[in-house]
Amino acid sequence: MALITIDTYRIAATDQLKTYADILGISLNICYTPSDLKIAVESLLNFDVILIDTAGRSHKNNLQMGELKVFKDVVNPDYNIMLVSSNTNCEDMMHIYDNFSYLKPNALIFTKMDETSSYGQLFSFLEYSKLPLLGITDGQRVPEDLKFPSKEWLTHAAVEEVFK
Repeated sequence: MALITIDTYRIAATDQLKTYADILGISLNICYTPSDLKIAVESLLNFDVILIDTAGRSHKNNLQMGELKVFKDVVNPDYNIMLVSSNTNCEDMMHIYDNFSYLKPNALIFTKMDETSSYGQLFSFLEYSKLPLLGITDGQRVPEDLKFPSKEWLTHAAVEEVFK
C-alpha cells in the first residue's frame, strides 16, 4: 500500500499524515500540483492500493471544489470514498453529498462516531446517497479506530444507544 497526500493547505497536515504513515509502516508522497500527483501515481503503479488523501473542502467553496476536481481528473481513481462526520445533521449531509456528487463518490466512511449519540441521520443519509458503507472511525487511534462494519452492525449500535 502507498499513501499520497494533496492536503498541503492545513498547517502541519503533511507532518500529521507522515506520523500516521510511519505508524502503518508505509511511505508518504506529498503532491502540490496535479502534475505532481500524476507523476507520483505513475511511480506507484506496482502497489496493490494507493490511497490519496485530500484536504477537507467546504462544499460551499466553488474554487476549492474546482481544484479538487482537477486533481481527481488527473488520476481518475477507481474509488472515490466520501468521508462524512457522523455528528453532522442530515440536511447538511445531503447538501454536502449533492455538492460533491460530481466527483462520483462510490463508498462512504462515517467519521467521528465517538462524537455522536444520535444515529438516525446516518441511516437517512445512507438511504439518500445510496452509497455503500465502507467504514467508520470512532476515535483518534490509527489504525485501531478505523472499523469496517456492516449496516447491521450500525443498526445494532444505534439500537444499543437508544436503550442505554
